[in-house]
Amino acid sequence: MAKPKSFLQNLMKPFKFSSKGQNEEELEKIAQQEQKLFPFETLAAATKDFHLTHKLGEGGFGPVYKGKLNDGREIAVKKLSHSSNQGAREFMNEAKLLARVQHRNVVNLLGYCVHGVEKLLVYEYVYHESLDKLLFKSNRREELDWKRRYDIIAGIARGLLYLHEDSHNCIIHRDIKASNILLDDKWVPKIADFGMARLFPEDQTHVNTRVAGTKYVVKNPGDICFLIRAAFDPNCFSNFSVLESKNSGYMAPEYVMHGHLSVKADVFSFGVLVLELVSSQRNSSFNLHVEAQNLLDWTYKLYKKGRSLEIMDPTLASSAVADQVAMCIQIGLLCTQGDPTLRPNMRRVVVMLSKKPGNLEEPTRPGVPGSRYRRSRRPPGLTSTAGTSGSLDSHSSDSTSNTNTASASASASTSVTPGLDPRGKRPVQG
Repeated sequence: MAKPKSFLQNLMKPFKFSSKGQNEEELEKIAQQEQKLFPFETLAAATKDFHLTHKLGEGGFGPVYKGKLNDGREIAVKKLSHSSNQGAREFMNEAKLLARVQHRNVVNLLGYCVHGVEKLLVYEYVYHESLDKLLFKSNRREELDWKRRYDIIAGIARGLLYLHEDSHNCIIHRDIKASNILLDDKWVPKIADFGMARLFPEDQTHVNTRVAGTKYVVKNPGDICFLIRAAFDPNCFSNFSVLESKNSGYMAPEYVMHGHLSVKADVFSFGVLVLELVSSQRNSSFNLHVEAQNLLDWTYKLYKKGRSLEIMDPTLASSAVADQVAMCIQIGLLCTQGDPTLRPNMRRVVVMLSKKPGNLEEPTRPGVPGSRYRRSRRPPGLTSTAGTSGSLDSHSSDSTSNTNTASASASASTSVTPGLDPRGKRPVQG
């Protein structure tokens, strides 16, 4: 295990202390030693000179291209944008983290390339691209029957458990969302895009940091001072009620408002993604019910009325297992609770998903950025196995199961076919 560690130390060294020319020479030398170097000419040939027809998408890092090597392997190539300072940081962050990570549910970094001003990361190509391209498109989401969706939920959970507890260091992804989940030819989910990820100190339960990867829009010119303060004091967001973030649909409220980061931030994002997989609705653009401000709010209100299965995508009616769907809805609500100390850690989530639907604790109200959570008091006799905020040593808290809570299936209707509700139930979608 010493070799990857040494490799990472050497990889970081030239970017921090050497000149530009020395950076490239030393990085190429290290890459050759680690057998992770791809010649630029090889990648140019594989992508037809980075032709537009080979472009898969683009993010803060830069464009991503599909390519095919001479040995037949299909690859995805991330090409650093020359003008992106954020992309340069993401390049180093992703190279540093993924060089040490290997898991079935995490995208595999094959290597990298530095050629003049060009910097590229090379990944395995994942056949079905990203989850959002199937889940939120009416003409494709039928490809995701209930079994596939359930397997995707379980796979993402295992990938996050690995990152949080079983990798070399605790890694907080910070950007879990549908567009960062790739599906291979066997529909195995793979967590991707580690440009925003962060190594977590082993001796801390949380850290305070600026919110990563967000772009804010000021609605009131009088609030511009808060943008300036945000660069120096993340806690100023507690007084900033007019910001919108492009990723706010997945981001934990304590992270958005206060820069308070722990593994529970990833848990919150996972919970949002679970509910999106059940409903095929985006939390960030939800508008199906006038009395619900987002997907989480709508789900929680239906859950409290014993009608949680009504959020289910109608296309799942023929394949859904009612008890499993209800359990996933309840897990999604548990993961998105406003109080991060009540959210289960990923080990607990994996345990819940690996068992037959049974008794789970009752979720409290979901968290919403802009609101302050209160430490919820559970009714007498109810004990939570959710664990403590950001605790990395979760094994003891998850070793016992909770038997004094309400059944997931009891909170849902017995039929898996949702009906129409004239008071605001969403219509059947084609």
